[in-house]
Amino acid sequence: MAEPNNANAEVIDSLELGKRVREIRVSQNLTLDEASKLTGLARSTLSKIENEQISPTFTAIRKLVKGLGIDIPQLFAQPQKKNKGMGRRDITRQGEGAPRPTPTYEHELLASQLTHKKMVPFKTVVRARSYDEYKDWVRHDGEEFLYVLSGSLIFYSEFYEPVELFAGDNVYYDCQMGHALVSTSDEDAEALWVTA
Repeated sequence: MAEPNNANAEVIDSLELGKRVREIRVSQNLTLDEASKLTGLARSTLSKIENEQISPTFTAIRKLVKGLGIDIPQLFAQPQKKNKGMGRRDITRQGEGAPRPTPTYEHELLASQLTHKKMVPFKTVVRARSYDEYKDWVRHDGEEFLYVLSGSLIFYSEFYEPVELFAGDNVYYDCQMGHALVSTSDEDAEALWVTA
C-alpha cells in the first residue's frame, strides 16, 4: 500500500474542516443542540468535529450537508479571511466637493481623495425640470441609494411608475435600470446619492 502523499495531507490539514463546520453553524445562528437535531449527529460528535478532535466520516459529511442546507463545495471552501481595517478616512467640508456638472445635474463628489472606494457618495442639485431634457435613460453598473435633502423631485425609472419624493424620502435601486430625476419644487431639489 502506498504511503499517503504529504502534500495532500498538508492541504487537508489547512482546510480546518472543523472550524468551517463551526463557522457555518454559527452563521445560521444554530446551537450545537439545534445543529445536532438538524443533522442527526450526536451533539458530542459535532463538538468533536468542530474542535478538530475527530475527522467526519463520509456519512457524517452527508448528514452535515443535508442538515445545514449547504452543498459539499461550501463545506470544503476556505473560510473567508476578515479584512483588517486600513484606517482610511476622507473629510469633505461643505461646498468643497469635486464639481461634476452635467446638463441635468450638478454633482458634487464627496470623499474624492480616496481611491478604490466600495461606494461613491455625491451630493446633487437636480437642474432638470422636465423628463424631456434627457436624451435617454441614465443607467450604469451597480446599485444606488438616493436621499432627498431638500425640495421635491420626481424619480423616473424604467420599470415603475414615476414617484414624487420629498425631503427625507429615499429610494434604493438597481442602476442598470434606466432612471432620471426632475425637480418639482420652486428651488432645485438637492439629493445625496451613494453608488455602490
